[in-house]
Amino acid sequence: QLQASGGGLVQAGGSPRLSCAASGRSFSRDTMGWFRQAPGKEREFVAAIRWVGGSTRYADSMRGRFTISRDNAKRTVYLQMNSLKPEDTADYYCAVATAYLEGVAHAYDYWGQGTLVTVSS
Repeated sequence: QLQASGGGLVQAGGSPRLSCAASGRSFSRDTMGWFRQAPGKEREFVAAIRWVGGSTRYADSMRGRFTISRDNAKRTVYLQMNSLKPEDTADYYCAVATAYLEGVAHAYDYWGQGTLVTVSS
């Protein structure tokens, strides 16, 4: 089970941090990913990280503003978002894939419920 949190109303330029807590089966060999979906748009890859080793992958448009990290002891993955813009408004989802740092939604097997981030101008 994946539980995402940390969303809410943020002013443009803000820097919220999203969390995704994993429970249940072990995800230690997996990739954890963050995706987002804005109203009327397709789900979009944001970033991914491996539990073991911490290797990361970012969507080109997110690199430099967003940072993914994990705390293995807490079984939690974070997404630090900086300099938010109104176009970053979306539901943000965390997900698990057994594949290595996949950047496509269909490669992910388990999904959290999403946390809404609304960026006001």
